[in-house]
Order: sequence, then C-alpha cells, then structure tokens
Amino acid sequence: MEQKYKNSYKNSKRELVSLAVYNVGFQKCEPAYQWGPGVRDHYLIHHVLSGSGYYQTPNATYTLHAGDTFLIYPQTEITYFADKQTPWEYAWVGFNGSDATAILNATDFSKDHPVIPTGPISDTIKEHLLGIYDARGNGFMESVEMTGRLYQTLALFMKHANTNEQLNTAGSYVQTAISYISANYSFPITVEDIAHYVGVSRSHLFRSFETILQQSPKEYLTAFRIRQSCHLLEHSSLSINAIANSVGFDNGLYFSKTFHKLKGMPPREYRKKNLS
Repeated sequence: MEQKYKNSYKNSKRELVSLAVYNVGFQKCEPAYQWGPGVRDHYLIHHVLSGSGYYQTPNATYTLHAGDTFLIYPQTEITYFADKQTPWEYAWVGFNGSDATAILNATDFSKDHPVIPTGPISDTIKEHLLGIYDARGNGFMESVEMTGRLYQTLALFMKHANTNEQLNTAGSYVQTAISYISANYSFPITVEDIAHYVGVSRSHLFRSFETILQQSPKEYLTAFRIRQSCHLLEHSSLSINAIANSVGFDNGLYFSKTFHKLKGMPPREYRKKNLS
C-alpha cells in the first residue's frame, strides 16, 4: 500500500506587513481526502505534484492533474478533494499582506479562473514551493527568507503571465506606489507625493489602484498606516500620540478617530485586547 504523508509548517508570527508566509508544506493524500467546504483568511497556492483531484469554487469545478496550480482566495467558500483512484500529491504555500493582491493581479490567476494549467514552469514552481518549506522557522530571519522566496515564486507567475498590457501597466504603477508607501508611510506623504514618485497624474494613479486593488491610493495609505500602528500597539509601550507620529499622523485625535473607524474600537482598547 502506498504510504500517505503530510509535512506542513505554520508560521506563528505574521509580522511582515507587505507579504508574509502563513503556512507551507506538501502532502500525499488518501483517496477522496477532502478539505471544505470552508473559507481561508489568506491566499493559498496549491501545486499538484502527482495524481489528480478536484477544486470547487462558487463559479466552477476544476479537474486537476500533475503540473496544474490553483489559487484559493481569502473569504471565498471552496472545497478541494483527491481523486478516489489516483489521489493527488501537492505542495502549497499560504500567505497574505499588502503586496499580495497587487502581485496576484499581475499573474494569470483570477477569481473567474483561479487555475493555471501545467506548462513549462511546472517543475520550477515545485522547486520554489519546496524551497520556501526548506526556509521555514519562527525566527525573524526565517520569516524574511521565506518571504523572499515567496516573492521569487510569485515573480515567476508574473513573468510568465499572459495578462493584457494595460493591466500589467496598472499593476506596475500600483506596485511602485506600494513600495514608496512602505518606505515613507511614517512621513506626512500625500497622494500627490506618491503619484509624483510613480511618474503619473493623481487621477491616473487613482484609476490604477481602483483597477488592481478596488480601493483608492488614499484608502490604501490610510489602511497601511493603521496596520503598522496595530503592530506598535501590540509590541511596544509607545504612547498613542507617539504611535500616531510614528505612522505618519500629525494629529493624535485624528489618528484615534481613523483607527476607530477602521478597527471598530479606539487604539487603547485594541492595545488592551492584543497585548503581547
């Protein structure tokens, strides 16, 4: 009888905001082994190493074989299960972060078709996913290495994407803007500053963000600053005003109001509920 196995790793620290590996592993499934129906709170890429199985989304059911890759979207009800006769073996990586959506929108994955069929990069995808697993660990260095290897994996999907040029251009603008925000969010930067750095007009940048992320640059910048403030509230003893200044707000009251609007509670209450 063929031996079944599962090797997986879950990262208990999800501190990298731009992109972080949540879990990674590989598994040889039993016949008809099933996950779901259910939802995930993060993105999850599965790459089929051998055998076959089925992936059900709200829109369709896909029959998958060795070399195929499928993407699970956050908060989307899905089911996937192994074939009864030739159960699949797959490798996977789960991840999320502010860069995730923009990067994936520059690949051939989409909610309407979350599957990339077997092709010339199938073996390379396998190597990349197993490489992320090899770098596993809960230390900050391991988290950075896993994230670095995840970026390389996602870049592979981007490089071989067949998406149209207009979408790729919008994705490029958004990614450049996100990089600028990540490096400068603690300063009083404006949407005009971001657009100037990207090299487009404010209206063009707005359209690019709406196309790729379905939110405006200002909404993204504000949400990014609030996510950073959450980390400081959880892992530092800085005062609320100091945290506000640290994430680019020059007014502590406005910071508290914005925080409450996005998180459903004031900063002090959030700190009490999430002390390290």
